[in-house]
Amino acid sequence: MKVLVINCGSSSLKYQLIDMSNENVLAQGLVERIGIDGILTQKVEGREKYIVETDLKDHKVAIDLVLNTLVDKANGVINSMDEISAVGHRVVHGGEKYSTSVVINEEVMKNLEDLVSLAPLHNPANIIGIKACMALMPNTPMVAVFDTAFHQTMPQKAFMYPIPYEYYEEDHIRRYGFHGTSHKYVAGKVAEVMGKNIKDIKTITCHLGNGVSVTAVDGGTSVDTTMGFTPLDGIIMGSRSGSIDPAIVTYLMKEKGYSIEEMDEILNKKSGVLGISGVGTDFRDIRSAARENNKRALLTMDLYGYQIKKQIGAYAAAMAGLDAIVFTAGIGEHAPEIRERALIDMEFLGIKIDLKKNDNQDIGEGMEISTEDSKVKVFVIPTNEELMIAKETLALTK
Repeated sequence: MKVLVINCGSSSLKYQLIDMSNENVLAQGLVERIGIDGILTQKVEGREKYIVETDLKDHKVAIDLVLNTLVDKANGVINSMDEISAVGHRVVHGGEKYSTSVVINEEVMKNLEDLVSLAPLHNPANIIGIKACMALMPNTPMVAVFDTAFHQTMPQKAFMYPIPYEYYEEDHIRRYGFHGTSHKYVAGKVAEVMGKNIKDIKTITCHLGNGVSVTAVDGGTSVDTTMGFTPLDGIIMGSRSGSIDPAIVTYLMKEKGYSIEEMDEILNKKSGVLGISGVGTDFRDIRSAARENNKRALLTMDLYGYQIKKQIGAYAAAMAGLDAIVFTAGIGEHAPEIRERALIDMEFLGIKIDLKKNDNQDIGEGMEISTEDSKVKVFVIPTNEELMIAKETLALTK
């Protein structure tokens, strides 16, 4: 069975075609500048990159190009679209309606439209991608895999905000959490690597990329997470502030005369790593500047590591114990300085980091960076959200 995984953004889409008999990625690609001039880049193991530049007026045209590329005699990997058994779609927000992935039907599509107000930047693009695939592949089952679904196991004490209760009842304001597919994947992988049943371990998963979230996973279920009502909440991110005193917002609007739109842009696009460092959002640039003793870059790294350290301590307390920590995503996998800052001087919690192992840049399919006598085991494991989406799709459609 071959599953096509689609992840639609507002002007781009990522895709992978995975053979689920052996979980091999047959092809993966990125389509950029949809609605502008259009570029498709496809990678197939053992081949040169295949690049197509063409006008792509909308997502339907872009997905049509993807399908034609996959079956292309010279550059494709399958003989016909009939070989695609199902399509798995990443959908950012499922609200409280969806605690698991679902096969898409008319009712699901209506619910996704209703949830747009909770994720106005993401869900519309996800919906466009689903509709485009349904038009081009009307007889192929489609599955929605939600970023928020994994966190629907959080208890009310973890997801409620201390504001008037009617805002939860009427406006659905609560902590939802995101990156759920990634957290679920690496939590399962850690249990596998440790040779333990996931139901028997308490894990903290740290997804550190341009977006950042840390999750407490107790017995395989999410019990708390740092991202909240939106992906702006939590740990410092590339250009997002993470959690701040909410009075800062009203203070700046009064003192500077900022509009709602301007304030939103400051918090989402001008803050975080970019705002503190003044260097940029790419952590490779931050690390390079820090090595040259750039004080703001060093401060950014210290602040970043410190916030993760505090969250690890908080979640160890929330779960009344801790067996494993895992770092994943771009920064989690490739920034040993951040892992060191987050874990140093944590022996009192049973966490001992092996600095030599931590500095190893060749993580392969994963590596342990804790010492042999560390009570809490620490791992770096590459995330694979696409494979997780494909597995959920397979389970619902096979």
